[in-house]
Amino acid sequence: MSQVNEFFTTLSGLLWGWPMIILLLGTHIFLTFRLHIPQRFLWTAIKLSVKRDPGATGDVSQFGALATALAATIGTGNIVGVATAISLGGPGAVLWCWLTGVFGVATKYSEGLLAIKYRVKTADGRMLGGPMYALEKGLGWKWLAVLFAVFAACASFGIGNTVQANAIATIAHESYGISPAIVGVVITLLTAAVIIGGVKSISKVCSMLVPFMAIFYVLGCIYILFVNHSSLWPALQLIVRSAFTPQAAGGGFVGGTVIMAARYGIARGLFSNESGLGSAPIVAAAAQTRNPVRQALVSSTATFWDTVIICALTGLVIVSSIIAYPDITFHDGAQLTKVAFSKIPYVGKPLLTFGLLTFAFSTILGWSYYGERCVEYLGGRRWMLGYRLLYIVCVFIGSVISLELVWNIADCMNALMAIPNLLSLLFLSGIIVHETRKYLWRGRLDREMEEGTDETQSEETEQQRA
Repeated sequence: MSQVNEFFTTLSGLLWGWPMIILLLGTHIFLTFRLHIPQRFLWTAIKLSVKRDPGATGDVSQFGALATALAATIGTGNIVGVATAISLGGPGAVLWCWLTGVFGVATKYSEGLLAIKYRVKTADGRMLGGPMYALEKGLGWKWLAVLFAVFAACASFGIGNTVQANAIATIAHESYGISPAIVGVVITLLTAAVIIGGVKSISKVCSMLVPFMAIFYVLGCIYILFVNHSSLWPALQLIVRSAFTPQAAGGGFVGGTVIMAARYGIARGLFSNESGLGSAPIVAAAAQTRNPVRQALVSSTATFWDTVIICALTGLVIVSSIIAYPDITFHDGAQLTKVAFSKIPYVGKPLLTFGLLTFAFSTILGWSYYGERCVEYLGGRRWMLGYRLLYIVCVFIGSVISLELVWNIADCMNALMAIPNLLSLLFLSGIIVHETRKYLWRGRLDREMEEGTDETQSEETEQQRA
């Protein structure tokens, strides 16, 4: 087993080297400028995310699709992942993680657009989409679409399942002494109760859970930063400085190079917000929307909330706590998070416990849908029941075993998913620009929002009358 772990550790290091950093961050930057900085439409996107699109076709509302995507992305990566990036890459990793989120908004927008553009309707009226359909229908690369689906289905058992279940069991055991086996049984039963109902059940639960857990966690982090206010500015300076210059050991921090900060910041940024990973478009394709750009904008807000807000707050809490309390020594990501948050009396420990429990459980729900759609793409609906049962069983397994190997495999699967998805975004960027020009740059979307009409349908009606 140690040899297997060593293999995946080495493979993860290769996959997350400079080539992946250039491909991932390069795609974020390329799409940002080719699409004329779509981040400037963030307020429009937020307004659309809480509106229904009357007369649109789809399985769930736009907000339901966004909530499910956020449920899958807001997980342990937002807490433990950020701490891991800091422990391995130094405080500068926080800035690289944040920058990945800022530029990743454009990538998430593009993924959502292609998901709607190339989605298909099944015989029973369900909407299916995602990178595998964009690769097959948009580029004709069926073989690469199959590879993506295989990697994503495998990743669902790592990033979306066992890793999250283990985080819940660990925090429950360390904080309250509850047996991991008992926690595993409870999580398994709750997961089964939700995912057996399909996407509508998952979407309904996530729509209720995500806003509450995110607001509670953000307010808690703001309170901790207020307590650490004297260390806040030094923390910001240290994060920015060490992102671009080698960080010497001292002051509670390990030494780190710029490449280490960039590598772990970007890797954990992707693990957190999944921009470029290709997972979120799978549920975006199920949204009730009239045109690709509407859902693309809604999808882009997920990266903003996940990384630009939540990950940034987590990073500031951890770095400012290390500066404020010099007795904090460096640990692995989970221990560093626990020690940093526990320094804040009354609020720190309950906030961390609540955040990990809710974030991790919501991720289990969201990723179950991603894995199902990939399995359905590969083998049809006859495999779905088997997948659900295996997924539920793995929730319990993840609660009671050591996961160092699973973390390394999850990192590898993330990279292997990202590569075909990023290629589809780059090669189909012309389509993304065309749709963006059609709806966004020419003001059609604004007119639809103001008048409540669908100009696309109006044009088709006029042509039929002519």
